[in-house]
Amino acid sequence: MQKNNDMVKAINRNIRSSPRKINLLLKSIRGKKTDIVIRNLSFARQRIAHDIKKTVMSAISNAENNNQLDIDNLYVKEAYVGKSIVLKRFRARAKGRASGIKKPYTNLTIILTEKINKKEEFHGTKS
Repeated sequence: MQKNNDMVKAINRNIRSSPRKINLLLKSIRGKKTDIVIRNLSFARQRIAHDIKKTVMSAISNAENNNQLDIDNLYVKEAYVGKSIVLKRFRARAKGRASGIKKPYTNLTIILTEKINKKEEFHGTKS
């Protein structure tokens, strides 16, 4: 298997939020340029946007320092989330009963790729 040098990955494990909530934000950043993604996450109202922004910044740093990619041409190729551990707690209820509380954690993966804009040469004139 050949390693692809223009793809950069950053993984953030055990984020204290459910995968459904994180995936709502990830849908809005897939396929966009990294500078636009950072701007959008900076002004997002959700609490978890800060952790996603940190992961994107980490992927950008990996691209710059480890693979010597141009950070101006980076865009988000893949952004996905998966389940991690679930803390199980309980809440006391009436008549000596208890009801469960699940506190889910997630793993977040961001994959960046360098997109090089090649200018196409047109031969002849267009009318």
